[in-house]
Amino acid sequence: QVQLVESGGGLVQPGGSLRLSCAASGSSFSISTMGWYRQAPGKQRDLVASITSGGTTDYADSVKGRFTISRDNAKNTVYLQMNSLKPEDTAVYYCRRTVIPGLHYWGQGTQVTVSS
Repeated sequence: QVQLVESGGGLVQPGGSLRLSCAASGSSFSISTMGWYRQAPGKQRDLVASITSGGTTDYADSVKGRFTISRDNAKNTVYLQMNSLKPEDTAVYYCRRTVIPGLHYWGQGTQVTVSS
């Protein structure tokens, strides 16, 4: 059974930083594509960043240069380092694991609130 557990969310002031973690259970983590998504109230869930098994990364334009996705296959964990946070980054952040195309698993989400 695949489980994803996010952590690291919270309240931060504009310009601050947070690091999100997503710990995955189950096998084959190293060959999975991992992604971070976010969903603000009343909006759809959008891709923030992804990283393939080979380490290729992709970012939403709105976070390029501020967010960094990384993975530690030995710990079955993917991270999202978020710097220079803005109020518009406020959302629930979800981790997603893609085992094969079309087969995805989601975490329960972690709230990030950027406010003074």
